[in-house]
Amino acid sequence: MNIRELARRSGVSTATVSRALNDRAEVSEATRARIRQLASELGYAPNEPARTLVRRRSDTIGLIWDSGQEAQGLHNPFLLGLLSAVRTALSEADYHLMLLTTPGPDDPDAAHLQAVRRHNLEGVIVLTTPPDDRCLRVLAASAVPCAGIDTAFTGPRTVRVSSDNAAGAEAAVEHLYALGHRRIATVTGPLHLPPAAERLAGYERACARLGLPVPPSYVTEGDFFLDSGVAAARRLLAVAEPPTAIFAAGDQMAVGAMHAAADAGLSVPRDLAVVGFDDIDAAALVRPALSTVAQDQRGLGEAAVAALRGLIDAAPVDTAEPRIIPTRLLIRGSSRPGA
Repeated sequence: MNIRELARRSGVSTATVSRALNDRAEVSEATRARIRQLASELGYAPNEPARTLVRRRSDTIGLIWDSGQEAQGLHNPFLLGLLSAVRTALSEADYHLMLLTTPGPDDPDAAHLQAVRRHNLEGVIVLTTPPDDRCLRVLAASAVPCAGIDTAFTGPRTVRVSSDNAAGAEAAVEHLYALGHRRIATVTGPLHLPPAAERLAGYERACARLGLPVPPSYVTEGDFFLDSGVAAARRLLAVAEPPTAIFAAGDQMAVGAMHAAADAGLSVPRDLAVVGFDDIDAAALVRPALSTVAQDQRGLGEAAVAALRGLIDAAPVDTAEPRIIPTRLLIRGSSRPGA
């Protein structure tokens, strides 16, 4: 079944069939419906490469995902959930998704840009890519629409979408302070990543506002994964005046802190309160269940797609205003009094 045969059976020209299948206004609603129904019955599907050439649109968005931790990043439950949210939002907006490979050290700086042009992609969503990525800088400087989730970059058609990381961290510290804790430490993520830096800034801002001392030993860096949370909490618990509460910038690190507390013979939350960030599935499964700052994964995905569509339809401008998605504090057993 091809377009000529569909046109013959429909009793119209091939141009009319093409206009009908592309929702052109020159074709009446009744004719569009009749042609679409016949195409469905006959199993006709448009030739997508040819359709792309005619419409000059591919309805395809590229996704660049490089956490900077290639081996572990594929097992990060929050990032996998975020990827699913982006895919769902694109599907609901009638876009296809193409995952772009991460360039190697020998690839040209324009590797991402070349891939976008080769596949005629309409835009790109960038997911937690390190800001110093050379290929990303070239892409952002071009006229290609780019929406970055937790990625800070600038360009004529770029926008950043992020959770309110600083406010979420502040809420966690305020919660622990309200419980009576005055020695509150933090386990950060890799500080070259914007979410980790912003959560640390929120922690420090809340501590300053509440008059809490933050000795250097109370701030220790992890990598967002469980083992680093165990190691970081052990360092914190070994200082001369150990904290009574830990805010970890990621749930896996928070669970690691709970493991370290158990290894040290401490009870959570009686001896050590713990609050995480993300609200991955495991947060509600550990015992005691983990208090955490929940990110709205679906909201992030929808905001990224909406922002990208706005860039696609707009003329190039300076970097668009960021889209900030609120977080919410979930109080569970790891910080609940009497748990």
